[in-house]
Amino acid sequence: MDLKPEILDLLEKLEEKYKATGQDIQSYLEGLLYADYVTYWDYIQTDTLLSLQKPRTQIPDEEIFIMYHQVTELYFKLVLHEMKQVATKTDLTPGFMATRVTRMNRYFETLTQSFAIMIDGMEVEQFLKFRMALLPASGFQSAQYRMIEILSTDFINLVGKDFRAGFGHDASIAEMYDKIYWKAGATELATGKKTHTLIQFEQKYSATFIELGEKYRNTNLWQRFSELNSKDEALLHAMKEFDLNVNIRWPMVHMKSAARYLRKNPEDIKATGGTNWQKYLSPPIQRRIFYPSIWSEGELASWGR
Repeated sequence: MDLKPEILDLLEKLEEKYKATGQDIQSYLEGLLYADYVTYWDYIQTDTLLSLQKPRTQIPDEEIFIMYHQVTELYFKLVLHEMKQVATKTDLTPGFMATRVTRMNRYFETLTQSFAIMIDGMEVEQFLKFRMALLPASGFQSAQYRMIEILSTDFINLVGKDFRAGFGHDASIAEMYDKIYWKAGATELATGKKTHTLIQFEQKYSATFIELGEKYRNTNLWQRFSELNSKDEALLHAMKEFDLNVNIRWPMVHMKSAARYLRKNPEDIKATGGTNWQKYLSPPIQRRIFYPSIWSEGELASWGR
């Protein structure tokens, strides 16, 4: 049987590909002959994925809580995937960067819009019961979210606002990490001590975060944007939207969820040695801004309001 010209052309290209690496195309073709077809469930690893929910209680809504956070971590991984492409692109263009940042915005928009699953998708009574079996674990301990922050901006912008003025341009990442903003969110108001949640988190990830800060010091999103020195409107819009998505919209839906399930009088929090999540999550109070120089004075003054 005569082979079609396009089949012969593909075979020649495959032969060139494998010859360049010292491989024999005939062996690979024989392997293809015996290989099984790929199935959706094997490719996606469906059975493994659906086996990863391990509730700690018999309370039904705990499974919702687990699965939503697993989905969130997958979206965070997508964001980091795009960020690393921008960081490592040798011939970066405004168009390439705008496309990747727009994708990142789409991921965060999906997460923000889906947060009703957390706000309205669980019974308060059930949540308050199974939550006690999860202590001291917390969404605060999402390492990927902290990685997104580190890859987004110069590290000084992650330092607590009351400490930023104390660091010079040449401050080390380790010095700035010691004053990173989110540590205040897991410090007891009554004693000033670190919660076990924070202690666990630092023990596992501090070295990783400091190393990541050093690695992306000159290739984070802000540095790559600055290198382009571009007036591209699509890219500027995408960067602004990303700043809003990560630093205002995402924290605000968390505040709504926390208000529904965890609201307490601040005096009660102090009395029990808890943490003031209202202050930690509030964008106007926290004033975490990745790209302050692209916003007007008026926009900065009303940040998060």
